[in-house]
Amino acid sequence: MAKQPHLLVESGDLHDIALVPGDPDRVDRIANHCDESTVVAQNREYRLVNATYEGRDLTICSTGIGSPSAAVAIEELDAVGVETVIRVGTTGALQSGIEIGDMVVATGAGKDEGTTKRYESETVPAVPDYAVLSELVDAAERNDEDVHVGPIVTDDAFYAETEEYVADWEAAGLLAVEMEAAAIFSLARRRGMRAGAICTVDGNLVEGTQKGETDDGELPSKAKNNVERAIRLSLDAATRL
Repeated sequence: MAKQPHLLVESGDLHDIALVPGDPDRVDRIANHCDESTVVAQNREYRLVNATYEGRDLTICSTGIGSPSAAVAIEELDAVGVETVIRVGTTGALQSGIEIGDMVVATGAGKDEGTTKRYESETVPAVPDYAVLSELVDAAERNDEDVHVGPIVTDDAFYAETEEYVADWEAAGLLAVEMEAAAIFSLARRRGMRAGAICTVDGNLVEGTQKGETDDGELPSKAKNNVERAIRLSLDAATRL
């Protein structure tokens, strides 16, 4: 099999399970928690590293921003033999009381984006694999970490998230909004892969706190710390999948 055109990898290059953050820089942050790691490829928004964590071989692959680039990553990961993917990202809360830095494990993702519509009907649910979902929740319990567990929504128009959109999402009981999970869940299901997602809250749209509203960088300190916690929980879950 020829190399995949975007990830620049071929069959046998990667391990069976992959952690898939959006941000390429987060690939290295995850790798820093591992016992050993090796860069496999780097192209555009995609950075791939093979690593070992507590004896478990795994791959870390960034997906870039949004569902189109995430779908490319999932298609090409599947093509080279990856069987399980865990999104490790950030998200904006949609319910009051969910604080910046809290963690959300998604039980499903509303398909308020355009990518999955090219694959299937909007009525087909975008849901994680139950085993992956359960391991993420169990990992939180094992590590005495609190997580919000419930449905989220995926949107691909960051600057078009109007008050009306936010109000509708809040009224529907959705916990948070991000930009990749629906595509990851849907493509994984269609390709016979397992998928899950754990995200750290970096703003609360209902309470009016937006991503980046800090004096010392993109994320507030609690969110920065809990990104590290989310990484550890995803790695913990990966060792049991």
